[in-house]
Order: sequence, then structure tokens, then C-alpha cells
Amino acid sequence: MQDLIQDTLSFAVPVLLTIFLGLFFAGMLLELGILNRISVLSRPLVAVAHLPDVCASSFVVSLGSTVAANSMIARFREDELMQPKEVFLCTMVNSIPAYIREIFTYQIPIVVPALGLVAGSLYASVFMMTALVKISVVIILGRFMFGERPRQQESCALTKKISMASLPQAASRAMRGQARIFARIAIVYLIMTFLIFALKDRGFFETMSPLPLAGIFGIPGESIVPLTTYVASPVLGITMLGPMIQSGSLTVVQAMIVLMLGSMFMLPVFALRSMAPNYTALFGPRLGLSVVALSTSISILVRLVFLLAFLWMA
Repeated sequence: MQDLIQDTLSFAVPVLLTIFLGLFFAGMLLELGILNRISVLSRPLVAVAHLPDVCASSFVVSLGSTVAANSMIARFREDELMQPKEVFLCTMVNSIPAYIREIFTYQIPIVVPALGLVAGSLYASVFMMTALVKISVVIILGRFMFGERPRQQESCALTKKISMASLPQAASRAMRGQARIFARIAIVYLIMTFLIFALKDRGFFETMSPLPLAGIFGIPGESIVPLTTYVASPVLGITMLGPMIQSGSLTVVQAMIVLMLGSMFMLPVFALRSMAPNYTALFGPRLGLSVVALSTSISILVRLVFLLAFLWMA
């Protein structure tokens, strides 16, 4: 039990710190009245999806941290600047910059050198296609759910909600405003994280193995180890596949089949271990898990399409 508590705290404390800073930052933006100024860069995207201007502000923040951006959305919702449906789509929008960051922090420096230029580029294209599909889904759902927003009126209405303040006053008000929200989020997040680590300790996630399907898709026997390794650690699985491609024991197409199948099993594990506690703490079980389910389903569906395409080529 003591080890579980230590693991929970070591994992949760950095995330909770980011959430705290995101809530505080959102409060400062509201109090200082600069919300509209930072939303200019992403306003065209949210305008096409008929989303509120506050979503554009959080999107800019998500370029640096998705957790901080979603913490802002949670604060905006608490201040009644957003409705649940708007929160649902805005959190989807906030997940998109992560794909852009991964191109420079994961795909180019790690995946391409490990898999080679061809396989690495194909693997990176799956991430970019996932981002494009998510953007398309947000735009379609947004235009279906909401009518076109009169931006000038919305900005004026938002300005009326903001009380201009000096920097010390803004910091004080932001701190007071986020105390109750953060306390609730922290309690839920710690409980959810503890449950996830308890399930992991009892081998729950090891039962989600891709091996039963490996034979169905005709995956060579030598790729079984990197396949199962990928589910636990994508970087390690990719590192193991690279030499197999270079030695000719696996073709590029076969390697992509392994990667697509492995990622289809890895994504639900990642969603349960990382996304579910985070989104549930920020937005509650119903809304938070709905976001996790849709986001994960889109990612799995894109990989399934690529998997079928690579199977056809094989």
C-alpha cells in the first residue's frame, strides 16, 4: 500500500502542479482582461467550428501544454463562460497541438532514425492524419451543434464579465477563484490515479495483449516480441523493429502492420492510465470520459484504416 501511495504521489504531483498553474493563468487572463488579445492566432479555427472565443485562448496555451490548456477550460466552465458541449469540443481542439509538438520532439529525433526514413515517415503520417481527422470531426460537430457566432457581440459580452484589475489584485482574485476548483480536481485526480496504479499492480493492463490477433494478421514470429513490447513502451518497440527492417527480416509494410496493431492496443491502455484520471478530474466522469472515448476512438479508427491498407499491400 505504501508503494502504491508513493507511486501515485510521484506521478500525480507534477500533473497537479501544471493544472494549478493552468487554473491560475486562466484566472489572470480573465482578471486582466487580455483574453481576447491572445486568441487572435487561433480564432479562425474556432470560428469555422462555431466555438467560443475562449476556446481560441486555450488553444494558444495548448501549444505549450495540453494539461494547462484544459485546466483553463475547466476554469472557464466554472465561471460559466462555456457550456458542456462547448467544453467537449474545445478539449478536442486542445489535443491537436500535441501532434505538432510530437513531430519535432518524437517523430523526427526518435522515430525516423530508429525505423529509417521510409518507415519513419509513414509512421509520422499516421499521427498527422489523426490530427486532421480530429480537426475535421470538431468542425463538423461544431457546425452541427452551434449556429454561427456574432464575434463582436460575444467579445463585448465577455468583456462585461471581466473586471479589470491591477496585477496584484488580479493575482489575488485568480488565487481565490481557483482554490475550490483545484481542491476538487486534486482529490478526484489523486483517487483516480491511485486506482489506476492499483489495477496496474494487479496485472490488469497485461491482460490487454495483442498476441491473440497477431496470427490473424499474419505477423512474422520474430516480430512478436517488439509487438508486445510496443504496447508497454512504444519507444522500445520501435527501437527493436528498426534493426529488423534494416536486416531484411521484416519489410517496411510488415513493420507498419506491427506498429499499427501494437498502437491499437496501446492507445486504450494509455487512455485508461493517463487520460482518464486527468479528464475526469477536470471535467467530471461523464464529460471527461466522453472526451477520452471520442479522442481514443478516432485515433484507433485511423490506425485501423492504415492497418487494413498495409494488410492489402502485404
